[in-house]
Amino acid sequence: MAGNRLPAALADRLPFFYGWVILACVCCAGFARQGPAVATLSIFIEPMSHDFGWSRTALSGAVSLGGVMAAVASPLIGPLLDRHGARMMLCGAVLVTGIAVALLSTIETLLAFYLLFCVARMNFAGPFDIGIYGALNNWFVARRAFATSIATLAQMSGLVAVPLIAHFAIQQDGWRAGWLAVGATVLIVGFIPNWLLMVRRPEDLGLVPDRRAKGSDLATPSPEVMAEPVFTRAQALRTPTFWLLSAFTLLVYPVQAGVSLHQAPHLIELGLSPTVAATVVSTFSLMSAVAGLGFGAIGRRMSVRGTLALIGFCQGAGTFLMITITAAPQAYLAAAIFGIGIGGLITMLPIAWADYFGRRSFGAIRGVALSVQVTAQAIGPVLSGGLRDWTGDYTLSLEVLAALAFAGAGVALLTRAPRI
Repeated sequence: MAGNRLPAALADRLPFFYGWVILACVCCAGFARQGPAVATLSIFIEPMSHDFGWSRTALSGAVSLGGVMAAVASPLIGPLLDRHGARMMLCGAVLVTGIAVALLSTIETLLAFYLLFCVARMNFAGPFDIGIYGALNNWFVARRAFATSIATLAQMSGLVAVPLIAHFAIQQDGWRAGWLAVGATVLIVGFIPNWLLMVRRPEDLGLVPDRRAKGSDLATPSPEVMAEPVFTRAQALRTPTFWLLSAFTLLVYPVQAGVSLHQAPHLIELGLSPTVAATVVSTFSLMSAVAGLGFGAIGRRMSVRGTLALIGFCQGAGTFLMITITAAPQAYLAAAIFGIGIGGLITMLPIAWADYFGRRSFGAIRGVALSVQVTAQAIGPVLSGGLRDWTGDYTLSLEVLAALAFAGAGVALLTRAPRI
């Protein structure tokens, strides 16, 4: 097809596997994805609440509503990835997200905030996720854990950089300048590489997953590819593994979203400065990036269930430690432990879905699973904000979220590779 002419020419001339170009494109998309991340929004909660008088629950509701929209859309767009690939999905997500986030600089009403942020958040939770992991899982099998860990590093780099970009723009010229800076970052980083260089599958360029292949090599894929499971969406839905992974997702993702969104205002309420709060957010993001690489290096040396249980435990421990913070060093420690859990979650859960159910219908299966994930993410911010508004602080909120994470660790231990 016409969109593959430039990649096809490059693939013939490059001395290395074209999948690494795909990985670079995915990294750009993953960095750009962080424009409407909850950690980014957390930087805006204090100044926007001050200017408009909006409650934490009202602001959190936009994250949740955007997640609900993604939950409805994901099962519909997942099969599109299997048919057409990640290029249009990621390019569309970058354009819509960048424009919506930049337009947040113009709002005057809560309704306008909801309209724009919910669209951006829907893209974050749906098309970005399906496109990023769909591309990776199509191009890598044996090296899936390593490639996904690099993509996690890029996403966490964005989660470190974008809140800081927002913070310093706010310090210079207010929160409206902050949203403009975030929107520009999304568009500049994310669009061009994916428009020019993204390709659906290695087979479209005469390659196979993980490596270059010429001539007869195409008929002899690697043992990992030959051993890969092949499930349709209907078959996956009939396995206990699908529902156990979904239960794990439902327990841990409210923690991820609830803590990420409210950690900065929680720290400010404890008496820490906004600058310290912003650097704590970036510390959690940095540790997420490091943990993503660490889990990628571990790869398949640990069982899926053991890895996911460790992730749930780190989330729970980091969340619980946030209750005890009295000074900045404790905040950095709690954020670091929590970040390990988040980096592991972002890296290993998509790998678990792909390893258990294969490449053929990944988009369709992931689309259904993503509905559970984004619904859980939608619950977290409202739960955390609502409990804070009810009790006057974040203690009960953090206790509830820590309990959910520990329960998720227990569920993870029950998972097993599925059988048709």
